[in-house]
Amino acid sequence: MNAAVDALGAVPSLLAVAIAALVSGVITWSSRPLLQRYALARPNARSSHRIPTPQGAGIAVISATLLVASAWAVWANIAIPPALIAATVLIAVVGFADDIKSLPVLVRLVLQAAAVGAVVFTTPETARIVPALPLALERGLILLAGVWFVNLVNFMDGLDLMTVAEVVPVTAALLLLGLLGDLSWPAALIAAALCGAMLGFAPFNKPVAKVFLGDVGSLPIGLLLGWCLLELAWRGQPAAALLLPAYYLADSTITLFRRMVRCEPFWSAHRTHFYQRATGNGFTVKTVVSEAFALNLVLALLAIMTVRAASMAVTALALVAGMIATGVVLRRFSRRPAS
Repeated sequence: MNAAVDALGAVPSLLAVAIAALVSGVITWSSRPLLQRYALARPNARSSHRIPTPQGAGIAVISATLLVASAWAVWANIAIPPALIAATVLIAVVGFADDIKSLPVLVRLVLQAAAVGAVVFTTPETARIVPALPLALERGLILLAGVWFVNLVNFMDGLDLMTVAEVVPVTAALLLLGLLGDLSWPAALIAAALCGAMLGFAPFNKPVAKVFLGDVGSLPIGLLLGWCLLELAWRGQPAAALLLPAYYLADSTITLFRRMVRCEPFWSAHRTHFYQRATGNGFTVKTVVSEAFALNLVLALLAIMTVRAASMAVTALALVAGMIATGVVLRRFSRRPAS
């Protein structure tokens, strides 16, 4: 076993998760007074919170993720793409600016596309998902999907602990796949550090949240998570890459198309996502987050099963099971709980 593998075993991975959690928690705690003063999210008709709450703790999550992943990469002699680091910083700055003073939609999209494009178009041409497609077309489609994924993570960050309930199971599964040799080491490093950073943030975001991620957190989390999933797809596991974020993909995409069909301004803030409708239907925040977390655990297990089984039949069954499980939760959220 070489030095890089030794440095990326189970024990170093758990240590990295713990360090990232500690760093994230300390930065979140120490930055709260400043965020309270300069980045206060006041409730409005579309908010899930009822009292003014500081936002911007994503600074802690992203800082912890990049610091721990980069330090670990140097120690293990693993190269994390510089374009990914630069793009993450850029999109975090865009998010922070939007948290302080709302930016025009077009400006946000252009800068997000620049960040995603920097990652996608600096990847070696050998990284392919559908080799039959022309490279330019595949990369263009990935760019569009990446911008959508960055935004859908932002859209879904509208309830206490919701992003934690999504990111922790997904990143934990990605880390496990990395340890099993089914994911590139750079992606495994990012997944481990992001998992820990979200765990460190979680105590401050549990209901009733003391602080929110803000766009400075949700946007770069979407970029990092999307890149890890893309790495998984490039390793020949597109089914697993779809299963892991299936709940976020389904909730956001169905909601987007529903708003477009109704000729609603789909780019503006709203409260019509399934998880938001659930709280309006009488579900408690704890119930919604718990059920989303449980669904994500099921999806993670199905994704790992498709990778390890390496069988078309198992993959097809897992995809169907994932669709059914996601559909059941979405349908449940869209109705009032049984009395």
